[in-house]
Amino acid sequence: MANPWAGEVVMVIDGERRAAKLTLGALAELEARLEAESLADLVARFEGDDLRMRDVLLLVCAGLRGGGWQGDLADLLAAEIEGGPLEAARVAARLLVVAFQVPG
Repeated sequence: MANPWAGEVVMVIDGERRAAKLTLGALAELEARLEAESLADLVARFEGDDLRMRDVLLLVCAGLRGGGWQGDLADLLAAEIEGGPLEAARVAARLLVVAFQVPG
């Protein structure tokens, strides 16, 4: 079970439930892979109109790795994501929301 207060989101990869979380290390990895110049630049990329599926999968991959998954983008590309591209996009969006929400 994922803990949204800890920034976790659950998704099913190859029939296995996995927790994803954008840790500092995962965010740093994502910045490097997307060649973002800053964290604000990274977030703006996901808020813009030119979002690509590769960006979504890199975000999901970083989140899965932050949750302890040992795979990489190639493993994710070959995997079955329950819910398909729409679920991958939903998980990516949710990861960003819970990573940057301020507890109230």
